[in-house]
Amino acid sequence: MTDTDHRERAAAAADRAWTVLLPSDRYEAERLVQHDTLELTGLETPLRPGAGDPVAVVVDGESPLLVALGRVEPPVGEEQDPDDPGSVDGELPLVVAYTRRVFDEPVPADGLPVAGVLTPLPADRWHALADRLGPPPPRRSWLVSLDLPIEAATPAEAVRLFWSYVRELGPRELPAYVSPSGDELSMQAFVLGAEANQDPEEDD
Repeated sequence: MTDTDHRERAAAAADRAWTVLLPSDRYEAERLVQHDTLELTGLETPLRPGAGDPVAVVVDGESPLLVALGRVEPPVGEEQDPDDPGSVDGELPLVVAYTRRVFDEPVPADGLPVAGVLTPLPADRWHALADRLGPPPPRRSWLVSLDLPIEAATPAEAVRLFWSYVRELGPRELPAYVSPSGDELSMQAFVLGAEANQDPEEDD
Protein backbone atom coordinates (compact mmCIF):
# COMPACT_ATOMS: atom_id res chain seq x y z
CA MET A 1 0.00 0.00 0.00
CA THR A 2 1.35 3.44 -0.86
CA ASP A 3 0.88 6.62 1.13
CA THR A 4 -1.33 7.92 -1.67
CA ASP A 5 -3.55 4.82 -1.43
CA HIS A 6 -4.10 5.60 2.24
CA ARG A 7 -4.98 9.20 1.45
CA GLU A 8 -7.47 8.18 -1.21
CA ARG A 9 -9.25 5.79 1.15
CA ALA A 10 -9.39 8.39 3.91
CA ALA A 11 -10.88 10.93 1.48
CA ALA A 12 -13.45 8.41 0.24
CA ALA A 13 -14.66 7.80 3.81
CA ALA A 14 -15.07 11.50 4.68
CA ASP A 15 -18.55 13.01 4.84
CA ARG A 16 -17.48 16.57 4.03
CA ALA A 17 -15.09 18.24 1.62
CA TRP A 18 -13.71 21.66 0.68
CA THR A 19 -12.53 23.72 -2.24
CA VAL A 20 -9.28 25.67 -1.96
CA LEU A 21 -8.83 28.56 -4.39
CA LEU A 22 -5.27 29.25 -5.52
CA PRO A 23 -4.27 32.73 -6.69
CA SER A 24 -2.65 32.73 -10.13
CA ASP A 25 0.88 33.37 -8.84
CA ARG A 26 0.66 30.49 -6.34
CA TYR A 27 -0.68 28.23 -9.08
CA GLU A 28 2.32 29.02 -11.27
CA ALA A 29 4.67 28.30 -8.37
CA GLU A 30 3.02 24.93 -7.75
CA ARG A 31 3.43 24.05 -11.44
CA LEU A 32 7.15 24.85 -11.46
CA VAL A 33 8.37 22.71 -8.57
CA GLN A 34 6.87 19.45 -7.28
CA HIS A 35 5.60 19.63 -3.70
CA ASP A 36 4.05 16.88 -1.59
CA THR A 37 1.88 19.35 0.30
CA LEU A 38 0.22 22.73 -0.15
CA GLU A 39 0.44 25.07 2.84
CA LEU A 40 -1.88 28.06 3.12
CA THR A 41 -1.70 30.84 5.69
CA GLY A 42 -3.72 33.95 6.43
CA LEU A 43 -7.10 32.27 6.00
CA GLU A 44 -9.52 34.96 7.12
CA THR A 45 -12.43 32.64 7.82
CA PRO A 46 -13.79 30.87 10.90
CA LEU A 47 -14.31 27.76 8.77
CA ARG A 48 -11.58 25.21 9.28
CA PRO A 49 -11.31 21.74 7.69
CA GLY A 50 -10.46 18.80 9.89
CA ALA A 51 -7.63 16.35 9.35
CA GLY A 52 -8.61 13.84 6.68
CA ASP A 53 -11.14 16.07 4.95
CA PRO A 54 -10.85 15.82 1.14
CA VAL A 55 -9.99 18.97 -0.80
CA ALA A 56 -10.43 20.09 -4.40
CA VAL A 57 -7.78 22.65 -5.38
CA VAL A 58 -8.99 25.07 -8.06
CA VAL A 59 -7.88 28.20 -9.87
CA ASP A 60 -10.33 30.85 -10.91
CA GLY A 61 -10.90 32.20 -14.40
CA GLU A 62 -14.02 32.55 -16.48
CA SER A 63 -15.03 29.39 -14.59
CA PRO A 64 -13.21 27.35 -11.93
CA LEU A 65 -10.57 24.89 -13.10
CA LEU A 66 -9.69 21.84 -11.02
CA VAL A 67 -5.90 21.45 -10.74
CA ALA A 68 -5.45 18.99 -7.86
CA LEU A 69 -7.08 16.80 -5.23
CA GLY A 70 -5.82 16.27 -1.71
CA ARG A 71 -6.70 15.79 1.91
CA VAL A 72 -6.12 17.92 4.98
CA GLU A 73 -3.27 16.95 7.30
CA PRO A 74 -2.24 18.36 10.68
CA PRO A 75 0.53 20.98 10.40
CA VAL A 76 3.98 19.37 10.68
CA GLY A 77 4.91 18.95 14.32
CA GLU A 78 1.48 20.03 15.52
CA GLU A 79 -0.55 16.96 16.58
CA GLN A 80 -4.01 17.82 17.80
CA ASP A 81 -5.00 16.49 21.23
CA PRO A 82 -8.07 14.25 20.69
CA ASP A 83 -9.36 15.26 24.13
CA ASP A 84 -9.13 18.96 23.29
CA PRO A 85 -10.44 19.75 19.79
CA GLY A 86 -9.40 23.39 20.17
CA SER A 87 -5.84 22.63 21.19
CA VAL A 88 -4.38 23.59 17.81
CA ASP A 89 -4.29 27.33 17.24
CA GLY A 90 -6.56 28.43 14.35
CA GLU A 91 -3.74 30.54 12.87
CA LEU A 92 -1.60 27.52 12.01
CA PRO A 93 -1.22 26.89 8.28
CA LEU A 94 -3.73 24.74 6.49
CA VAL A 95 -1.78 21.76 5.14
CA VAL A 96 -3.17 19.83 2.16
CA ALA A 97 -1.39 16.64 1.10
CA TYR A 98 -1.72 16.14 -2.64
CA THR A 99 -3.28 12.87 -3.79
CA ARG A 100 -3.62 13.80 -7.48
CA ARG A 101 -2.20 16.67 -9.55
CA VAL A 102 -3.43 17.85 -12.95
CA PHE A 103 -1.62 21.20 -13.01
CA ASP A 104 -0.63 20.81 -16.66
CA GLU A 105 -4.10 19.84 -17.87
CA PRO A 106 -6.69 21.52 -15.61
CA VAL A 107 -10.22 20.13 -15.69
CA PRO A 108 -13.25 22.45 -16.02
CA ALA A 109 -15.31 22.52 -12.82
CA ASP A 110 -18.34 24.50 -13.91
CA GLY A 111 -20.82 25.22 -11.14
CA LEU A 112 -18.35 24.42 -8.38
CA PRO A 113 -19.11 26.62 -5.33
CA VAL A 114 -16.17 28.97 -4.72
CA ALA A 115 -16.57 31.73 -2.14
CA GLY A 116 -13.09 32.86 -1.19
CA VAL A 117 -9.96 30.87 -0.49
CA LEU A 118 -11.79 28.13 1.42
CA THR A 119 -15.33 26.92 0.70
CA PRO A 120 -17.29 23.94 2.04
CA LEU A 121 -18.10 21.38 -0.65
CA PRO A 122 -20.62 18.52 -0.50
CA ALA A 123 -18.73 15.23 -0.36
CA ASP A 124 -20.64 13.86 -3.35
CA ARG A 125 -19.41 16.81 -5.46
CA TRP A 126 -15.82 15.99 -4.50
CA HIS A 127 -16.34 12.36 -5.54
CA ALA A 128 -17.83 13.53 -8.85
CA LEU A 129 -14.73 15.63 -9.50
CA ALA A 130 -12.44 12.73 -8.64
CA ASP A 131 -14.38 10.48 -11.03
CA ARG A 132 -14.07 13.09 -13.77
CA LEU A 133 -10.28 12.85 -13.59
CA GLY A 134 -10.31 9.12 -14.25
CA PRO A 135 -7.34 6.91 -13.39
CA PRO A 136 -3.89 8.53 -13.30
CA PRO A 137 -1.71 7.99 -16.37
CA PRO A 138 0.99 5.32 -16.10
CA ARG A 139 4.38 6.48 -14.89
CA ARG A 140 7.45 6.11 -17.09
CA SER A 141 11.14 7.02 -17.06
CA TRP A 142 12.26 10.38 -18.44
CA LEU A 143 15.67 11.91 -19.05
CA VAL A 144 15.85 15.53 -17.90
CA SER A 145 18.94 17.65 -18.49
CA LEU A 146 20.10 21.23 -18.08
CA ASP A 147 23.08 22.40 -20.14
CA LEU A 148 24.85 25.68 -19.36
CA PRO A 149 28.04 26.96 -21.06
CA ILE A 150 30.24 28.14 -18.18
CA GLU A 151 33.68 29.74 -18.24
CA ALA A 152 35.84 28.68 -15.29
CA ALA A 153 39.44 27.89 -14.42
CA THR A 154 38.76 24.38 -13.05
CA PRO A 155 36.01 21.74 -13.26
CA ALA A 156 35.18 22.26 -9.57
CA GLU A 157 34.72 26.00 -10.10
CA ALA A 158 32.52 25.30 -13.14
CA VAL A 159 30.28 23.08 -11.03
CA ARG A 160 30.00 25.74 -8.33
CA LEU A 161 29.08 28.35 -10.92
CA PHE A 162 26.56 25.95 -12.46
CA TRP A 163 24.67 25.54 -9.18
CA SER A 164 24.85 29.28 -8.55
CA TYR A 165 23.19 29.97 -11.91
CA VAL A 166 20.57 27.28 -11.32
CA ARG A 167 19.70 28.73 -7.91
CA GLU A 168 19.65 32.31 -9.21
CA LEU A 169 17.73 31.80 -12.46
CA GLY A 170 15.66 28.72 -11.64
CA PRO A 171 12.85 27.19 -13.71
CA ARG A 172 11.44 30.59 -14.66
CA GLU A 173 14.42 31.38 -16.91
CA LEU A 174 16.43 28.22 -17.57
CA PRO A 175 15.20 25.73 -20.19
CA ALA A 176 15.21 22.09 -19.11
CA TYR A 177 15.34 19.39 -21.77
CA VAL A 178 13.23 16.25 -21.36
CA SER A 179 12.75 13.10 -23.40
CA PRO A 180 11.42 9.59 -22.75
CA SER A 181 14.19 7.15 -21.82
CA GLY A 182 15.42 5.49 -25.02
CA ASP A 183 13.90 8.15 -27.30
CA GLU A 184 16.28 11.10 -27.02
CA LEU A 185 15.36 12.32 -30.54
CA SER A 186 11.98 13.46 -29.19
CA MET A 187 13.63 15.80 -26.67
CA GLN A 188 11.62 18.92 -25.82
CA ALA A 189 12.57 22.10 -23.98
CA PHE A 190 10.43 23.34 -21.10
CA VAL A 191 10.40 26.78 -19.46
CA LEU A 192 7.89 27.84 -16.81
CA GLY A 193 6.53 24.31 -16.81
CA ALA A 194 5.45 24.49 -20.46
CA GLU A 195 7.02 23.44 -23.75
CA ALA A 196 9.19 26.22 -25.17
CA ASN A 197 10.74 26.49 -28.60
CA GLN A 198 14.51 27.07 -28.33
CA ASP A 199 15.23 27.25 -32.07
CA PRO A 200 15.45 30.96 -33.08
CA GLU A 201 15.21 30.04 -36.79
CA GLU A 202 11.73 28.60 -36.27
CA ASP A 203 10.56 31.90 -34.76
CA ASP A 204 11.24 33.75 -38.03
